[in-house]
Amino acid sequence: MKKLFLIDGNAIIHRAFHAIPPFTTSKGELINAVYGFSSMLLNIINNQKPEFILVSFDRPAKTFRHKEFADYKATRVKAPDELYAQIPRIKKVVEAFSIPIYEIDGFEADDVLGTLALQASTQKEEDLSSYIVTGDMDTLQLVSDKVQVFAPYKGFQEAIIYTPQKVLAKHGLTPSQIIDYKALKGDSSDNIPGVPGIGDKTATALLQKYKTLDSIYENLHELKGAVHDKLENNKQIAYKSQYLATIVLDVPMTLELDKCKTHKFDSEKIAALFEELEFKSLLGKLGRFNSHYGTKAEEEKVTSQQSLF
Repeated sequence: MKKLFLIDGNAIIHRAFHAIPPFTTSKGELINAVYGFSSMLLNIINNQKPEFILVSFDRPAKTFRHKEFADYKATRVKAPDELYAQIPRIKKVVEAFSIPIYEIDGFEADDVLGTLALQASTQKEEDLSSYIVTGDMDTLQLVSDKVQVFAPYKGFQEAIIYTPQKVLAKHGLTPSQIIDYKALKGDSSDNIPGVPGIGDKTATALLQKYKTLDSIYENLHELKGAVHDKLENNKQIAYKSQYLATIVLDVPMTLELDKCKTHKFDSEKIAALFEELEFKSLLGKLGRFNSHYGTKAEEEKVTSQQSLF
C-alpha cells in the first residue's frame, strides 16, 4: 500500500530534546532537538519510503478544550525555553524538504492529524495507509485498519507500529475504547480529571464488560459498593473528561495530497542547511534520500522532457 506519514511535530521535538544530550554548533547554537527531529525524518524517508508526508505543530493559542475546562493541561510543566528556541530551525528543516505544515489556532496537532488521517482514508487512493508519527499515546484512539500509530524509540532508530490488534494486546481495549478509558481513569499529563477513585484496572474491567461509557451508566444498577457510588456521584465529570479526551475529526482544513508528495525537495537547500547546522552524519543519509526519490531539479527536468512530446 502507498503510505502517508503524518508527523506530530511537537511530540517528536519534545522526545528529541529529552532523549539527546545537549550539544551546540561551533557558534554556540543549541541543536539537539533539531538534530533528533532531522534524524527521525530521514530515517522515516529512507527506511519507510512513504509516498506522502506532512507535519503538524501545536499553536501557542488556547484550544477549545481550554475554553471548556480552564484547568486543561494546567499541571503540565512548561518546557524549557531552550526547546522552544529550536522550533523555528526545525520548521526550516521541514520547509527545506518541501513538506507541508498543517496547523491552526484553537486545535491541537492531534486534532489536525486525526482530521487529515480520516480525510486520507476517503481519498481516491484506495490503497493508501496512514501512519501518525508520535510519542503521544492519546492518538491510539485513532488507530484503524487504515490508520496506524508509528511510535519511534531507541534514539529514533526503531519504532513500534500500533495496529488495532497491537492496541488490544497492549491495553486490553480497542482503539475506540481508549477515549472512555481516559474518561474513567483520567489523564494526569493533560490534567483530565476522570472519575475520582477509578484506576487503571477498574476502568479496563468496566470497559471490557460494558464496552462503552454510555453502557456503563445504562447498567449502573448492576454495580455495587464504592465503584457504583463513585460513578453515580461523578457522572458529569466522566462525560466532561470524555469530551476533553476525544480527538476531534472535523478541524476546518483540507488535506491536499498532491502537495504532500515526498519526492519534492531541493537537495542543495537541505545540504546547505545541514552544513550550517554541522550535521555531517546526516549528509550521508541525505544522499540515500536523493537516490530513492530524485531531486526537485531532476523532477523538473523529467517534467520538461515529457512536455516536449
